[in-house]
Amino acid sequence: MASPDQALQSMIANLAEKTGKALPEWVKLARGGGKKHGEIVTFLKEKHALGHGYANLVAQEALKSDGAPEPTGDALVDAQYEGKKAALRPLCDALIAAAKALGADVEVAPKKTSVSLRRKKQFALVEAATHARVDLGLQLKGVPIAGRLEKYPSTMCTHRVKLEQPAQLDAELKGWLKQAYDAAG
Repeated sequence: MASPDQALQSMIANLAEKTGKALPEWVKLARGGGKKHGEIVTFLKEKHALGHGYANLVAQEALKSDGAPEPTGDALVDAQYEGKKAALRPLCDALIAAAKALGADVEVAPKKTSVSLRRKKQFALVEAATHARVDLGLQLKGVPIAGRLEKYPSTMCTHRVKLEQPAQLDAELKGWLKQAYDAAG
């Protein structure tokens, strides 16, 4: 499996090959397409026919502060759980620990607004949804939506469990996490 950095570099190389413009050219163009990530993505997709993945990549690059290093790893997670969300950090840490206990091959990949849990592919996503709740997204294809298992609001996962306290990380939830982990191998 390619590392996230390798996948990103491949995507950047493919962008130039498939569109005829290198990333810096797209970034310059995108900066005229809006101030928010979603506005830039829409602009690039509608006005320049970029696919969603490429538009997302270009928008992220366009919104980076010039010269400022991009936060990574723990710094990204720290930023997610600042201020009003600080009390949710132990819940996030407990979910990550539960996932890591499933096997040595679990990759923890922090993003700007979530933490992706992967094996050969993503099987779960931890997200500080509000100041009082963490959402655990799970890839559970074929599992019915019922009880605590809700439909995930995007295509990143199939199911969501809303968590407000560590006690909700019970045997049932750990079972779903293991099921998602097993399916990702």
